[in-house]
Amino acid sequence: MESPRTESGTARELGAARTLWELIDRRAALTPDRRILLQDDRVLTFGGLRDAAERTAAGLYGMGVRPGTVVAWQLPTTVETVILTAALARIGAVQSPVIPFYRDREVGFALRACAAEYFAVPGEWRGFDHRAMAERIGAHGVFDAYGTLPQGDPAVLPPPPADGTAVRWIYWTSGTTSDPKGVRHTDRSLIAAGACLAHALRLTPDDVGSIAFPFAHIGGADYLVMLMLYGFPAVLFEKFALPDALPEYRRHGVTTAGGSTAFYSMFLAEQRKLPPGERLIPTLRLLAGGGAPKPPELYHAVVRELGCALTHGYGMTEVPMITMGSPDDSPDDLATTEGRPPEGMEIRIVDGEVRLRGEAVCRGYLDPAHNAEAFDDEGFLRTGDLGHLTPSGHLVLTGRRKDVIIRKGENISAKEIEDLLHTHPAIADAAVIGLPDEDRGERVCAVLEQRPGTEPLLLPEVAAFLADLGLAPYKIPEQVEVVAGLPRNETLRKVLKYKLRERFGQDLP
Repeated sequence: MESPRTESGTARELGAARTLWELIDRRAALTPDRRILLQDDRVLTFGGLRDAAERTAAGLYGMGVRPGTVVAWQLPTTVETVILTAALARIGAVQSPVIPFYRDREVGFALRACAAEYFAVPGEWRGFDHRAMAERIGAHGVFDAYGTLPQGDPAVLPPPPADGTAVRWIYWTSGTTSDPKGVRHTDRSLIAAGACLAHALRLTPDDVGSIAFPFAHIGGADYLVMLMLYGFPAVLFEKFALPDALPEYRRHGVTTAGGSTAFYSMFLAEQRKLPPGERLIPTLRLLAGGGAPKPPELYHAVVRELGCALTHGYGMTEVPMITMGSPDDSPDDLATTEGRPPEGMEIRIVDGEVRLRGEAVCRGYLDPAHNAEAFDDEGFLRTGDLGHLTPSGHLVLTGRRKDVIIRKGENISAKEIEDLLHTHPAIADAAVIGLPDEDRGERVCAVLEQRPGTEPLLLPEVAAFLADLGLAPYKIPEQVEVVAGLPRNETLRKVLKYKLRERFGQDLP
């Protein structure tokens, strides 16, 4: 086995790859027989992934997919999904991953906005018919990619793409607007972000990772890059729930797991069910993630009770990895900061706001109208997050300017839900807020001002109303409060959401 120094050097050399396909191809040539993907009883090696991706790329090419063709896909976390991603990277197509839990509203908007020419779906999955939805919203080039993928002879393929700075990825974020925003990424921006994560975590080929979150999340590309750089495998979870997933963690000897603050809490809750001294996952040495605030007390509880390290990072769809804690950091830094930025990531604090510039930053938004507001005159991305840097260079986040709720690591636009609530005949006004929640990071709370003479609305009725309008299930409020009048300021009558957070911010029983 290579020494840690050599492994780190190899990873940094691979991190210089111009494109994702070049990275996949170089890793396959280096360690073709090492495992990369583990799911149930399936095992795929690095060489097997490259070969399967080329055959699928040839099948897609036969369907008409060419370099620059926009292909959207809404698929669960499976081996086939990763193969499809690699196949599209081999062709040089533009791919737009869509979270599997999005429904008609979000999916329809995304497909129209990116002008998708093809749309890969899982058919019926977890009780929802994605193909029927695709037909309802008039999607083009719909094809099933769940269990089977198009196949062909790789000899028909053109040379792989060479330009890593071309925009080939469109991810979607709710932000603070009603409709999702398309975020434009390149192969190089994703490789830079994944390298930040990989180098910070001090991983080795002996590690076994896990992908328990939707691979369509930008974290999926981060993780794929990390696997390529350090040559270790990951267990894929199509459906993640505890304790059901625990046998797979134990069977495959997972050493590093995580996803977001909610994941830490779920593992901790399961550990507390066991007798003292019995470890939940005996091989686990590291929990790592980001996407939501991490209370310092949660860090200390994980280290103490799960018997593993915990490193937390800071990222967003626009910049998948900004900072990351490292196992080498002090316990105080790991508990109270988001880690340090990698080489090449510039962080500037302007009036308390965190601003960013570097290779991992997106190339702007699909709608150019969003760019002027998002970037300052020197090209720094305005994150809307508030924070400061410590003398050691660690980032501490203190709040958010954007009115975004982060539930289990996923951004939710309060305005989108408010706009839908305003269409209810019994609602005069509505304010949607995020409230601290031990399990979710934040929970969605709808505070309603009702029209005179209407019956008080209850949570089940509000949830059913939003679901009927096509709102994704993870955005539906878990709490509904009815008030006589929303608190407002005296000038523009703006709703004072901080007062609502103070009033309703206690954890649910």
